[in-house]
Amino acid sequence: QVQLVESGGGLVQAGGSLRLSCAASGTVFSLKAVGWYRQAPGKQRELVAGISSGSTTNYADSVKGRVTISRENAKKTVFLQMDSLKPEDTAVYYCVLGVGVVETPAFVQYWGQGTQVTVSS
Repeated sequence: QVQLVESGGGLVQAGGSLRLSCAASGTVFSLKAVGWYRQAPGKQRELVAGISSGSTTNYADSVKGRVTISRENAKKTVFLQMDSLKPEDTAVYYCVLGVGVVETPAFVQYWGQGTQVTVSS
C-alpha cells in the first residue's frame, strides 16, 4: 500500500520561505516520478513542480525562480523549497507519485492528504 505523508506546511509572511517534505512508503520510490500540486479555495488543482525518476524537473510558470523541487531516493523523500512566497501561493499542497514528470493529473497515480500553506500579506 502506497502512502505519501507531507510535512512542513504552515503560516508564513509574504517574502518568507517554507520547505515541504513528503515521505513515501510502499513503492519503489527511485523508479517513480514525484511532485507537488496545490489547490486554492475556489480554484482547480494545479501542478507546482514535478521531478522524474531521472531527476528531470518541471515547474509551473507561476513559481519558476522561487521554488526548487528535489528528491532523496535513499530516504524515499521529495522536497519543495519555496522562497519569496506570495499571498497567492496560499493553498493546500499535495504530494504526488506517478510517471513522467507528473505534469498533469493523468500522470499521477497516488496523492497525499495535503498540507496547508498560508502566506499572509
